[in-house]
Amino acid sequence: MNLICDSKRIIKNCRVCDAVDLEPVIDFGYHPWCGHFLKEEEIGREPYYPLKVVYCLKCATPQLTYTVPKEVMFAEHTYLSNITKTLSDHFKSIAEEIDNRFFKNLSGKSVLDIGSNDGLQLSHYKSLGYDVLGVESAKTVAKIANESGIPTANEFFNLDFARKLGRKFNAVNASGVLFHLEELHSVIDGIREALIDDGVFVVQFLYMKRIMENLAFDQIYHEHLLYYNLKNIETLLNRHGLSMFDAYLSPIHGGSIIGFIAHKGKRQPSERLTIMREEEARDKTNELSAYLEFAKKIEKMKSENLAYLRKTKEQGKKIFGFGAPAKGNTLLNYFGVGKDVLDVLVEKNELRRGLYSPGTHIPIVIEKEFGELPDIYYVLAWNFKKEILANNQHLIDKGVEFYFPVNPKDF
Repeated sequence: MNLICDSKRIIKNCRVCDAVDLEPVIDFGYHPWCGHFLKEEEIGREPYYPLKVVYCLKCATPQLTYTVPKEVMFAEHTYLSNITKTLSDHFKSIAEEIDNRFFKNLSGKSVLDIGSNDGLQLSHYKSLGYDVLGVESAKTVAKIANESGIPTANEFFNLDFARKLGRKFNAVNASGVLFHLEELHSVIDGIREALIDDGVFVVQFLYMKRIMENLAFDQIYHEHLLYYNLKNIETLLNRHGLSMFDAYLSPIHGGSIIGFIAHKGKRQPSERLTIMREEEARDKTNELSAYLEFAKKIEKMKSENLAYLRKTKEQGKKIFGFGAPAKGNTLLNYFGVGKDVLDVLVEKNELRRGLYSPGTHIPIVIEKEFGELPDIYYVLAWNFKKEILANNQHLIDKGVEFYFPVNPKDF
C-alpha cells in the first residue's frame, strides 16, 4: 500500500477561523483519493492519504486534517453533472428562482459559475437570457462545456483570477464547490471581487446537519476539505465582507442548503434563515458531542451493512454496485467491500468506462452496454434514490432488490 502523509499538508489551524483548538472526532484511517478511478495498469499503485476529521472548538467547523493537492484532485477529474435528470431539474429550478427573485426585468444580466463542470447549471441561466461564464479546473470537463456552447475558462478560481477577469457579475454561483477549496479565503475574496454591489452569490452545499441525520458518512472524502452548517459558513462569509440573507434546505444529494449571499449590510436576513439558525442551536448540531455521537453511529452502520452483505453472499446471491460515485469509494474502502462482494459497479458516466474503483479495484461497466442482472443492486448513488427507483421499476418487478446502504430522510 502506497501511504502518503506529507507533514506540510497536515493542518495546524482551522481552515475557517485559524484557531489551533482542533479536536479529533472521526478517523477512517488511510484511503485512496476517491476520485482516482484506476486504469488496469494503475491497480495496486494508487496512493493512500489520511482521512481524518477534526472539529474546531472555536467556530464549530468539522474539517479534514490532510489536504491532498488540488492539482491532484481537480485537474482531471471525471465527475459530470449532466448524468441525471434529477440534477438537471434542480439546476433549472435554481436558475429560474434566482431570475424571478432578483433579475427578472434586468437587461444585460450576467452570471459566473465557479466549478462549473460540464456547464449544466449555466445552460439553464443561458436559456433565461444571461451572459454566462464558467470556471472549471478539469481540462476534459471544461472542453465538454465549451463544445456544448457554454464559455468556460479552464482555471482554478481565486482572487487573482477574479481580478484578471476585469468584470463583475449580477450573480455568482457555486454548486457543491465551497467545501473543495484549498485556497478557501482567496476564493471567497474572489467571489466578493466578482460580485456587483447589489449582486447575489448563490451557494449550494451539503448540509452537515443532514449528513449526520442521514448517516451519510460517505460524503466525507478528500475532495471535501470541510463541512458546513449555517453557523460556520456564516463565520467564513462574514470574515470576507459577505453576509447570508436567506437559505432553505433542498432534497438534492440527500439534503443541501441553497444559500443567498450579498455584500455585508446590503440585505436583511429572512425569517426562514433565522428559524434555521435557531433549529441548529436547538438540535445542538454545532456541538462537539454531535460529532462524537455521529462517529459511534457510523461504526454501528458498518457492522449492520457487513452483516447484510455476508448473509446475502452466503445465500449465493449476486450483488452489483449501482453507480460508481466518488463518495461510494469512502463507503467501500471503510467497509472493506471489494470485488469478492460486488462483481461490478454499473455506471452511466462514459468517462469511467473500463476503469476500476480505487482501493477496492471493482471493475466499472457502462449500464446501457451491460445486460447481466444481479439479485441485488447495492446502491452507492443513493442521493438519486427516487429517480433510480422510478427508472428501474421494471427490474424491481422482476425481483431485483435495490438496497440503499445510506437511506436519506424524506422531505
